[in-house]
Amino acid sequence: MIAMPGLRGILGVAAQRQTVPIGPLTPLGGLHRKGRTHRNPPKGIDMTEPNNAPRSFQEIILRLQTYWASKGCAILQPYDMEVGAGTFHPATTLRALGSKAWAAAYVQPSRRPTDGRYGENPNRLQHYYQYQVLIKPSPPNLQELYLGSLEAIGVDMNLHDIRFVEDDWESPTLGAWGLGWEVWCDGMEVSQFTYFQQVGGHDCSPVSGELTYGLERLAMYVLGIDHVMDMPFNDPQSPSPMTYGDIFKQTEEEYARWNFDVANTEVLLRHFEEAEVECANILAQDHDDPKTGKRIVMAHPAYDQCIKASHIFNLLDARGVISVTERQAYIGRVRALAKQCADAFMQTEAAGFEV
Repeated sequence: MIAMPGLRGILGVAAQRQTVPIGPLTPLGGLHRKGRTHRNPPKGIDMTEPNNAPRSFQEIILRLQTYWASKGCAILQPYDMEVGAGTFHPATTLRALGSKAWAAAYVQPSRRPTDGRYGENPNRLQHYYQYQVLIKPSPPNLQELYLGSLEAIGVDMNLHDIRFVEDDWESPTLGAWGLGWEVWCDGMEVSQFTYFQQVGGHDCSPVSGELTYGLERLAMYVLGIDHVMDMPFNDPQSPSPMTYGDIFKQTEEEYARWNFDVANTEVLLRHFEEAEVECANILAQDHDDPKTGKRIVMAHPAYDQCIKASHIFNLLDARGVISVTERQAYIGRVRALAKQCADAFMQTEAAGFEV
């Protein structure tokens, strides 16, 4: 069984796991699909139907984009900042708040500095990709939509055992939590499924349905690859075929060295404090902009500073300069920023605020 890191951000906390009792209807309101079971699939197992099999990491992403676009989601671009998970994208964190409907899907490059292994580990990376879907309010058939996305990437539901395993989610840094499930295919986690209950200390009303796919993990399984660096990134029959390692092996080596041994901790500590100060300064500004005469609450610029602080914390953690006691204090400081940003977003038109 491939043992990739958890799908959530580096500071996510997993709750106890319990297999959801499966009947004709699961608690998610959709059908459980059960076929031939491989609890510990052999290396190189191919999950796909022969006539519908994707041939590359790139094709799996394109199929997910096409599928969720066909279901009405806006296909967004990755957020242009260093984040620990796709959940940190404001299209999820902030848009899960407020009363306005929302439906978005996107790929998000994510970073977990402590997970770097110099590109040598077959399934552990400090930089990786997630596919994120957030729909508000959560549709009653979200589970069926998710299962349809697996079929879209070539997974034959008649041959594989799909289970939803209880795994409620919490992000201490975002002050967020939700009722959730890991999705297992033949005994291996391939996605996470969460109903957001709270973000930044605010209740989510209506509740959003969120899906997180660990793209490398899922693609390795679908393509039957044992080492992530050997995975075909584009079509192996293209004029210039490239593997995942052709693109990322060098950068994994470089960033692992920098994350663990070289990053200047004095500079990082200063940047953390600067992000805190700037976040507070942004949110302290009057909502009425004197230049335009418009009411402009700057929730997103402030949230950028929160994201910066979170990533800097993760780098400091990788450098080994944060004690157990300090760790909790830093998490609390980032959580305070996230709550202030959530408070600000709730006062915006995007959240349904009426002046």
